[in-house]
Amino acid sequence: MKELINEDAKLIRVIAIIGDFIIINFIFIFIFLAFNNFQYNYLLSLTLQKYLTILNLCYIPSITTFKFVFHNRMVSPERVVRGVILTITMLVLLFTAVLALMRTNNLPSSFFIIYYLSSMAFIGIWRLAMRKIVKNYRKKGKNLRTAIIVGSNKNVVELYYEVTNDFTFGYRIKGVFNDTPLIDFPSNTSHLGSVKDVIPYLMDNPVNEVYCCLPSIRQEEILPIINYCDNHLIRFYSVPNVRNYLRRKMKMELIGDMPVLYIRDEPLQKPENRLIKRSFDLVVSTLFLCTVYPFIYLIVGSIIKITSPGPIYFKQERSGKNGETFKCIKFRSMHVNKDSDKMQATKNDPRKTPFGDFMRKTNIDELPQFINVWKGDMSIVGPRPHMLKHTDEYSQLVNKYMVRHFVKPGITGWAQVTGFRGETKELHQMEGRVKKDIWYIENWSFLLDLRIMYKTIENGFKGDKNAY
Repeated sequence: MKELINEDAKLIRVIAIIGDFIIINFIFIFIFLAFNNFQYNYLLSLTLQKYLTILNLCYIPSITTFKFVFHNRMVSPERVVRGVILTITMLVLLFTAVLALMRTNNLPSSFFIIYYLSSMAFIGIWRLAMRKIVKNYRKKGKNLRTAIIVGSNKNVVELYYEVTNDFTFGYRIKGVFNDTPLIDFPSNTSHLGSVKDVIPYLMDNPVNEVYCCLPSIRQEEILPIINYCDNHLIRFYSVPNVRNYLRRKMKMELIGDMPVLYIRDEPLQKPENRLIKRSFDLVVSTLFLCTVYPFIYLIVGSIIKITSPGPIYFKQERSGKNGETFKCIKFRSMHVNKDSDKMQATKNDPRKTPFGDFMRKTNIDELPQFINVWKGDMSIVGPRPHMLKHTDEYSQLVNKYMVRHFVKPGITGWAQVTGFRGETKELHQMEGRVKKDIWYIENWSFLLDLRIMYKTIENGFKGDKNAY
């Protein structure tokens, strides 16, 4: 078999590494000279060349620990940015630690802050640009990975279409091995032979990956293929026949020696992710409540009192994490009414005050929920909490509705910034909201939270037609 050497992949990594080193050095030189020229010349105990030597030596373990992911076949922009944040964070921490050990850390803290933020921004832009270039490169038929398919069922047919319809993945399926003629595959798909022909074919043709969907009863034919792949640096993937009832991400766990597939592995099940999310919620809510919020409360509270009799806050029991009930706090945007716990706000709802209508469109009425966040009942980002009446109703009408209660509810959420905010007149609207909420739970990341917060603020300024 021919040796599988992908020169394109090596070149991509080399270009990315060179680009990283150019950026971190250029930014350091620029900031160093700026500080040196203005005010810090007499403080510096090392030359620029020595600082750069230490910086570059510190970057080597950083890039080794948090490897490039932008060139992976299927990778999200959030994962690329997360890798950049981790790499630059480790670089700056190592760099400052080495300078401290050498007793030469005379650079001001503002220098490191500016360098840290600038490096993250420019390295992030560079990596995302490289990701785009690589995808376009693969679209032109370069940097390909070759694969074959063993067996035929609906799962693997759908897999075939997924990887061949999007050329930016960079896959070339050479053909299918199956004991019977191919039926569901495209007419131009190559039928390379029966299952017994797989290993002879691999011996004479370079292949990177093998996708097998044979049933486990044919283990005597599957195991030799697996062994051959393991011994010849070929990736072997088993495609389970679960498409008919499961079309979602799954994880596998061993219980003893028995592999078990499970369908829920939310990122927020991990303690470290919960710690990150809770720490961010606590810091942001504390800062907001101790600085800006008192002024907002005085202004908004005064207007509410002047324009409508009743309390400043509207508190309503809603469904929280694990279905537990909590009191959700909002600025009162309606006249006091007996239907507040039964009926959603509608577009021309007569219960709304004129100022309340403005608050709802700009999200100002939601700001007291930072108190809920600080108390731990809510998070800044998460599925919106619903009134108890709606939880009882929709849990019976909408499939997987209760899944959204596996995490804390949020002031804003993925559903709200992607068109599912406001009144749910039709059942399909709630179904769409639930799907968005479940997607958020299953794909949570800190960067996704930041993205949702940004889009919420942007929508607040632009106005949201569904906000009423």
